[in-house]
Amino acid sequence: MAWFLGLGIAGVVLLVLSLVFDGVLEGLFDGVDALDGLIDGWLSLPVVAGFVSMLGFSGAIVMGSTGLGAIGAIAVGVPAGVATGGLAYRLSRALMSDRSGAAVRDDDLIGVSGSVVTAIPADGYGEVLVHLAGQPVKLAAKSPTPVARGAEVWVAEALSQTAVSVRLVER
Repeated sequence: MAWFLGLGIAGVVLLVLSLVFDGVLEGLFDGVDALDGLIDGWLSLPVVAGFVSMLGFSGAIVMGSTGLGAIGAIAVGVPAGVATGGLAYRLSRALMSDRSGAAVRDDDLIGVSGSVVTAIPADGYGEVLVHLAGQPVKLAAKSPTPVARGAEVWVAEALSQTAVSVRLVER
């Protein structure tokens, strides 16, 4: 039973290492073409860790609660490990294919309203605070006319990732 507990603990340690050293196992086999489809996910650290830990812990449970012995523990532990590894594979694929957290682009700034936090002179830059994707973002701002601090503006053009051209909101 100690061997199975050791496998279970080793699997948990391997899972922690997979969180710390993400992609190491895949990087070790990067140039191997024969295993291209196999390495791509099925031998990732989370999958291997799930298999090893479930094999170990379920084997220890079988040995401790029944009289089946090591062969019975392996017979129960291997399918449980395969199921857990498959679940880890499917969950990691689902997380990697999630595209809901797309990066914000410069064009996403156009039309966003905000307020001036540092007055904008006619010939230079000031600062505006806008809310983009639910987060406050402070940007350098330029305007064709001077804009006072506290005025409400909207972004007319994205000059760069950190600078915009704004227009005064008239009410």
